[in-house]
Amino acid sequence: MVGYLAPVSPSLQEIGLAVKRLQWRHHREANRRLSVHGGLSLVQWDVLRHLHDRPDATLHTLAVLIFQTDQSLGTLVKRMIDRGLLKRADSPGRATRHELTDEGKRAYEAGSQIVEAVLADSVCTLTDAERVILHKLLIKAAQTGDLP
Repeated sequence: MVGYLAPVSPSLQEIGLAVKRLQWRHHREANRRLSVHGGLSLVQWDVLRHLHDRPDATLHTLAVLIFQTDQSLGTLVKRMIDRGLLKRADSPGRATRHELTDEGKRAYEAGSQIVEAVLADSVCTLTDAERVILHKLLIKAAQTGDLP
């Protein structure tokens, strides 16, 4: 076969950059849409999402899940309490826990639709089979580190 070139595998850096570019696109667009339609940031919505999914999560657990330090999350949670999105929850022991207020639940639900639309803009360009493969590969690659 004249003129046939075997496909060249991308370098590890090229793969890492492609993942980062997609993540950056999602974050930038989600932040833009969330701020316009509810005044949330993606990080604030992520706190609401994780508390919705894990209502017993401590501040430390939340910090790990959203890739923040305990201190920065504490500051963020205080602002979210002041805004009426969260409230302190009664909890045994010394661990500090929070829960969504009714306003926080509404913001979470509205934000979920926005984030879903942002992801659909890129991920829905893949077939169902490609999305299954992508998900499996990303999970597999992430299991090699210390991510939550």
